[in-house]
Amino acid sequence: MFDLSPIKILIIVVVILVVLGPDKLPEVARQAGQAWHSLKNLQSKIESEVRDAVPDLPSTSDIARMARNPVGLLNSLADRATAADEEATNAAAAAAHEAPVGAGSPEGESEPQPEILVEPDSIVDLPPRASQVIPPRRATTDVATAPPDASLN
Repeated sequence: MFDLSPIKILIIVVVILVVLGPDKLPEVARQAGQAWHSLKNLQSKIESEVRDAVPDLPSTSDIARMARNPVGLLNSLADRATAADEEATNAAAAAAHEAPVGAGSPEGESEPQPEILVEPDSIVDLPPRASQVIPPRRATTDVATAPPDASLN
């Protein structure tokens, strides 16, 4: 967003020094530091109150990582959902095979139990991975390097 090179920073410092003067500069820097410190304290207070209200909230660094890479977050959620679906399917298949034989008849005779064939894809439509849904970003060209439009002539 801001492309601050060392030369630009030096120019900003010189302009601030000229505008404020060497007498007021330490006072203004002290006030800016106090304002920054009070903002950080306010942020930590708000964060602690939110964490008290929502204890299962991920850490701040996890939230920042998720915001920087939403496709990765969606892929991990899709992987978790796929794993949960496979576990549920396997548990249902195991429970169907472990059913007691002849438990329903009073004489103890076994009734033929139909065999249940469970295929994971037939039960639940699995969510697609985010990389399959969201197209990758294309590189944008700079206006100065783009070829001129022939229709403008």
